[in-house]
Amino acid sequence: GSGIFSPDKVVPYYYNMQNESGHLLISELNSHPRNSSTYYPITWNQYSSQNDICPSESQVFNGLIFHDKYTFTELKELHGEYSICQNDFCCHLNYAIGEWDSDEVYVFGVFDGLHTVEGEYYLQICTLLKCQSTNLTSCGESVESASTKFDSFSISGSFSTSFVFPEVLLTNVHLAPDMFQVFKDGRLTSKSGISSHPLLSATLFGRLYQKDPTSK
Repeated sequence: GSGIFSPDKVVPYYYNMQNESGHLLISELNSHPRNSSTYYPITWNQYSSQNDICPSESQVFNGLIFHDKYTFTELKELHGEYSICQNDFCCHLNYAIGEWDSDEVYVFGVFDGLHTVEGEYYLQICTLLKCQSTNLTSCGESVESASTKFDSFSISGSFSTSFVFPEVLLTNVHLAPDMFQVFKDGRLTSKSGISSHPLLSATLFGRLYQKDPTSK
């Protein structure tokens, strides 16, 4: 799949796992989106720094996503809050589940480190995701469908970068740019329409370019 993205919106995108046929995407973009009347700067670590987020007293375990070792904690209740850390980077989740399929497991995870497969680049990531099965060892493996519906969720982190990219995926790997908003204090928060759609994942991807290995 591929898409055309800009700081102020997601325009067209195309995703197809059924065959190898392509699709031409054309869009008109604002060359200076920061001059738009709707633009506002985001301080991605503001909510975290103002609320003194500490790790929850919940069990954690490790799992791999694209060869990166994440720290996960399992969602146990229909609603609640979790904070989880790796190194000095912490993520916070507040959520409520409306319809929970008993055959599905969701976890909240954090990664702070250098990705080293097919390129080397430093990441800070907070993610809420569905596991492939009820076995926790499957968390982080590829999954394309879900039945569980969240009434709401809010994700934030103590990011050390201003380059943070939000993403929400619904069942069948559909992007949901209209189902969330990002507040000035750095919270990725669902909109009311999310409760009608099964959720695969909600993620904040942070890029720390200054920590990338220098080219030799």
